[in-house]
Amino acid sequence: MGKRLITQRRGRGFGRYKSPRHLRFTDATHPKLKEATGTVTDLLHEAGRIAPIAKIQYDSGEHYMIAPDGLTVGQQVTLGARGAVAAGNTMPVGNLPEGTIVYNIESQPGDGGKFARTAGTAATIVSQGAKTVLLMPSGKFKEVDKKCLATVGLVAGGGHKEKPFAKSGKKFWAYSAKSKAYFKVKGIAMNPVNHPHGGGGHPHVGTQSSVGRNTPPGRKVGRLAPQRKKRKV
Repeated sequence: MGKRLITQRRGRGFGRYKSPRHLRFTDATHPKLKEATGTVTDLLHEAGRIAPIAKIQYDSGEHYMIAPDGLTVGQQVTLGARGAVAAGNTMPVGNLPEGTIVYNIESQPGDGGKFARTAGTAATIVSQGAKTVLLMPSGKFKEVDKKCLATVGLVAGGGHKEKPFAKSGKKFWAYSAKSKAYFKVKGIAMNPVNHPHGGGGHPHVGTQSSVGRNTPPGRKVGRLAPQRKKRKV
C-alpha cells in the first residue's frame, strides 16, 4: 500500500495536524456576572484566531472578549440589561431593539456564546416575541431565548481577506496555527503505491488492485474488495 493516507495521519493528531493549544489563552466567552462595568486595557492577538481579543478589567478581575469593530483601549464596556445599546456592551437579546447588530450570541442562557464569533460576522435582531428571532450570517433565521447574552456590534478583523499573503510561507504558518494541512494532493494524481485512487492513463478513481473489507478506516477508499464476476455454481 505504501505510505499511510493523509486521513490516517491526521487522525493520530501529531505533527502538522496537532493543534497548538499552548498558544491559546482564552475561550472569549461571556463572564458569569450579572451587572458589571469594565475598561478595555489591551487588544491582543491569539494564535489560530483572526478576530482580535480585548482584555477587559472588571472590579472582580480580568476577562477576555472578542473585540467589536471600532473598540479602543480605555473604552468603557458594560455587562447586563441596564447598559446602553452601543458597540462592545453585552446584554440579553430580549432587551435589544429590532435591527440591532450583535455577535457572540448564546445558544442557551449561560453557555458563554456560540454564534457569530468569526471576524467580520454579525447577526441581526429581526423580531421580539416569546423568543428573539435572529438573522444569522448564513442567511437563516434562528430563535433563541430572550435571556441569552449577546454583544452589540460587528466582530473586528473583517478586512483580513483584503490583505494578500504575498508568499506561500505565510499561508503555511497561518494554516499551522489552525492545525490545518496547507499542501493537499488529490489521490487520483498520485501513483498506485501511494493511494488507492492513484495510477492509470487518465484521472479516474480505481486501480487494478482493490481494498480489502478488513482494512482500517482511512485505507478503505475507492473500490471495496473484489467483485464477483462469475455466477456461483
